[in-house]
Amino acid sequence: MIKVVIFGLGHLGKWHADKVMALADAELVAIVDPNPNTTKILKEKNIDVPVFESLSTCQVSFDAGIVVTPTSLHFNLCKELLNLGKHIFCEKPMTSTFEESLELEKLVNEKKVTFQVGHSERFHSVWAEILKRDEYFVGQPIFHLERQASFKGRATDVDVVQDLMIHDLDILLYLINERPFQVTAYGKKMRTDKWDYAEAHFEYSSGIMATIKVGRNYVREVRSFEIINDAGSLVVDLFEKKLIEAPGTAINDFVIESLYEPRDHLLEEHIAFYKAIKGDGVVPVSVGDGRSAVYLVGKVISAIESGQTEKC
Repeated sequence: MIKVVIFGLGHLGKWHADKVMALADAELVAIVDPNPNTTKILKEKNIDVPVFESLSTCQVSFDAGIVVTPTSLHFNLCKELLNLGKHIFCEKPMTSTFEESLELEKLVNEKKVTFQVGHSERFHSVWAEILKRDEYFVGQPIFHLERQASFKGRATDVDVVQDLMIHDLDILLYLINERPFQVTAYGKKMRTDKWDYAEAHFEYSSGIMATIKVGRNYVREVRSFEIINDAGSLVVDLFEKKLIEAPGTAINDFVIESLYEPRDHLLEEHIAFYKAIKGDGVVPVSVGDGRSAVYLVGKVISAIESGQTEKC
């Protein structure tokens, strides 16, 4: 049984607690959160574990830490946990800056512990199906990704690039075995003093082009992925769990729609994490994957702020 401490019991932290409690491989032994309402939240969820204000005051023995604190705290907390030899499941973004991600990656490799990054969108079952469609990835395909949400007042310590676009940057890194060579981007500030809307256009040496549009002050929820090339158009509605295809080689015009299997992404992440700790597999999203996503986040933000094309 892997003894787990959750750091941060906010909106997402409560979900993490549910997953730990649901699995036989893990035991939730403590919560670390300075919020005075934490004990009340645990009581409402019928979870009986001690609560500590910080890692330094945590008085229980544990094997792994689930880091669900604000992004600005990830780096220092993960460093402390790594120096204690603990396994870590860190929510995205892994760190606030690329330089921090490089330092964490080096430390993870030195300590030889399990480190998983919480890019949950990797766990859509549809990606395996899309990767079978080789014809969409040859030539010079165009990728369009859009992620829009209404304003929820959460994650306002970071901009929309770190909050939402990072999901789609990770998807591109996962599906396209190539780093873009340049990015142009622009954004708008609306509800916060940070970028609440952003668009980024990526160009690849192979001729691939990709555009990501994200916003957190929209009128409805949108999560879509699209590939367009000579093979036709392929669209994934990540919100409705739907795959829509319009093959370009069809004799007659038609559209094929199908639903794909929904998954509990967070539960799948937890299962993978504990298996990796036990040596039964590797983490699906590594510290290197987290570092690559943070790198592109930095390039997008630089392009927005400078108004110039950024080399990647």
